[in-house]
Amino acid sequence: MKKILILNGPNLNLLGKREPEIYGRVPFETYLNSLKAEFPDIQLDYYQSNHEGFLIDKLQEAEGVYDGVVMNPGGYAHTSIALADCVRAIDIPVIEVHISDISLREPYRRHSFTAEACKKCFSGYGLEGYALALRELLGIQL
Repeated sequence: MKKILILNGPNLNLLGKREPEIYGRVPFETYLNSLKAEFPDIQLDYYQSNHEGFLIDKLQEAEGVYDGVVMNPGGYAHTSIALADCVRAIDIPVIEVHISDISLREPYRRHSFTAEACKKCFSGYGLEGYALALRELLGIQL
């Protein structure tokens, strides 16, 4: 059985109530249940933190344990060289997800340092971006 880590960064614990016009009204835990139903043959583990170092620790711990990582670094995408360096340093594929289309957001959100280090980035697909990232990791035709 494949094992995939879903890693969410800062403020993503507020999905469903944080700026619902941008991020939607569904809490991530609710969506996670539908992802698990859609991918029953995959072990999906989930971790969220508002702290950069905890996300880095989790990525480092994922190597050798998981077959891949789906990561939404939240605001750290635009600021964290350390998180990008960590993605480059580990030997498992990481796919980045952004719920909103960051290329259409405020100028400071349009560049992702972490996406440069990831295998691929899905931006602007809403929560469905996580499923797209899983399909990409599993080699399922999109």
